[in-house]
Amino acid sequence: MSLKRLLIGSIFLTAATISQAQKTTAYHEPYRPQVHFSPKKWWTNDPNGMVYYKGTYHLFFQHYPKATVWGPMHWGHATSKDLVHWTQQPIALYPDKLGYIFSGSVVVDERNTSGLGTKDKPAMVAIFTHHDPKGEKGGSSTYQNESIAYSLDEGLTWKKYPGNPVLKNPGIKDFRDPKVFWYDEGNKWVMSLATKDRITFYSSPNLKDWTKESEFGQSLGAHGGVWECPDLFPLQLNGKQYWVLLVSINPGGPNKGSATQYFVGHFDGKTFTPVSTKTKWIDYGPDDYAGVTWGNTGKRKVFLGWMGNWLYANEVPTKVWRNAMTVPRDLSLTLAAGDIYLRSEPVPEMGKIANGTIKVDAEQLVKNNNIFSVIKQRPGQFTLKFKTKAAKDYSVILSNDGGEKLVIGFDAAKNRYYIDRSASGQKQFSKQFTNAGYAPRLSTMLDSDMELVVDQSSVEVFADGGLSNLTAVFFPRKPYNKLSLVNHGMEIEHLQIQPLKSIW
Repeated sequence: MSLKRLLIGSIFLTAATISQAQKTTAYHEPYRPQVHFSPKKWWTNDPNGMVYYKGTYHLFFQHYPKATVWGPMHWGHATSKDLVHWTQQPIALYPDKLGYIFSGSVVVDERNTSGLGTKDKPAMVAIFTHHDPKGEKGGSSTYQNESIAYSLDEGLTWKKYPGNPVLKNPGIKDFRDPKVFWYDEGNKWVMSLATKDRITFYSSPNLKDWTKESEFGQSLGAHGGVWECPDLFPLQLNGKQYWVLLVSINPGGPNKGSATQYFVGHFDGKTFTPVSTKTKWIDYGPDDYAGVTWGNTGKRKVFLGWMGNWLYANEVPTKVWRNAMTVPRDLSLTLAAGDIYLRSEPVPEMGKIANGTIKVDAEQLVKNNNIFSVIKQRPGQFTLKFKTKAAKDYSVILSNDGGEKLVIGFDAAKNRYYIDRSASGQKQFSKQFTNAGYAPRLSTMLDSDMELVVDQSSVEVFADGGLSNLTAVFFPRKPYNKLSLVNHGMEIEHLQIQPLKSIW
């Protein structure tokens, strides 16, 4: 049955959801994400040091454990067995006389190239940026240097290497965020390092002695701000190996402020060569930044980003904690519009917290002109999935009884997906809180699909199988308790709602 006559359907999410959001117990404060990682208290930004080892996913993250605004950076630590449920661990790395602990990566030195462990008991080695605030304040150009620390108990405790720093700054103010992996073909470690307006590649036989190999990007990609948080990894497409280079940039994103661009190309152990010079973004929304992938996961590459934007991250209206991570996303390559693009989709492990699946067919929608009875008494975090038979205008509206609303949809005339948060709720905390975000539709297929992951204060939009993505946070004065579908003549099929149980 066609849905061309359907104009609006409403889903009431529950009064129980509102009362739960008003609780002040840990992990149930207003705006607290229920299906995303956030620290129990205080500030967080970049995910870093992400590595998989002996059945455990380790997530380290930039953390200031004394306030809900950015401060002297530590490495927070959380672990998970399934990428969904997280246990926050004690702080891994503290600032010291060499400076704050900025972003970096963790590897498992299984060959004991560093000599910090043994072949039977390999060390987990963290490679990170020491940021010297006194040097920065004094006008030095060498206040960021790369150091290492190691753990012999699978990440529970860490000891800093006494010979730090292992890579000294040659005179570049922005010299940070080392992402390291073992390059088997060259029998060496490779580091991607953010160096102001480009990425510099280094190699090492032992994680202590580093040699510069090449530079990339000075005249390619987006350059509206400093380059940060690189990540280089291989992915297969039609049986052929390509290399993907992630580069975060702040400011200069497609929808103002922070964002992460990527390049697809080839890497020979020394030099990265892109196959296209077109600027591409892993997520076009205003609130997905500094994302990198887990190491030591084999061919699977799982991405996680910081759900924030430096334009206003310090000022969003949360009280106990501040900022969260995106859901983990599986990455893959695909051909679209004559070029190679990166897809990102929620990991299937999210199904572990699914609380049933509600399918709504066309006949039911047309008959009732709403679907609120299907979702009544359900939690405020859920996924919504549907397909369309032709790309025409539609919108999905999250709203509350106070007239606040968040609108997600597709604009056929401009061939783009969008998020509109101009009436989404609190915005007075920052004049830089952007109202809208847009993502071009890259697929040339007539039909389309969309998946929304909705949480208490965020939405992640995955369109066309994760080819066009948008992530945004929002802060309504009352929790959204209604979901409306506005359809302008398009056939919608396979519509389903999947309530999600809290991970806490």
